[in-house]
Amino acid sequence: MKKKVSVSFFSSKNIEDDLISLCDTSVDYIHVDVGDGKFIERKFNPIKELSGLSGALTKRLDVHFMVEDPEKYIIDYSELNCEYITFHCEIKKDILKLLDLIKSYGIKCGLAISPDTDICFLEPFLDDIDMILVMSVVPGKGGQSFIYSTIDRIKEIKKLIGRRDIVINVDGGINGETSKLVDSDIVVSGSFVLGSGDLEKNIEAVR
Repeated sequence: MKKKVSVSFFSSKNIEDDLISLCDTSVDYIHVDVGDGKFIERKFNPIKELSGLSGALTKRLDVHFMVEDPEKYIIDYSELNCEYITFHCEIKKDILKLLDLIKSYGIKCGLAISPDTDICFLEPFLDDIDMILVMSVVPGKGGQSFIYSTIDRIKEIKKLIGRRDIVINVDGGINGETSKLVDSDIVVSGSFVLGSGDLEKNIEAVR
């Protein structure tokens, strides 16, 4: 079965144009990266652009909070057309409370995990989440190369999940070649899809 594709505009030079263009493609989700300048160095919060285009955005959002305190962001983004909201399992907050907050808005919740974090951090929350976002690069910078140890890492995470109905999403360094290597339900691609050439052709290459 082909993967679903979520396209990130984290490295976009023209966010509004790229978002509108993506809505004319077969992409399954628009991946929204949000950074607070603390959890990652870059501060990036496209809530205004997304809110301003809400009537024109026909694609559902796959939102990824790279922030230390997701609560305020969850409340803001709950008003948008979100399918998933994920935040990092590494944060020092009440994770179950935050997952419940996301679910209270009728949005599916997930946890993201960085490449150097032990997957055991996910285990206490497996009965409470809909998705795991596996980072295949260090969070916070676009255009990085895929970390190949992610391939085995996904296998380990799948064993941990067992029969639970949890979607696996992979984010970082995804192109036409690396997408084929990961056993996931969804892949996130940014620079490869938006960088050059035909959007639809690039989306199909990672699907």
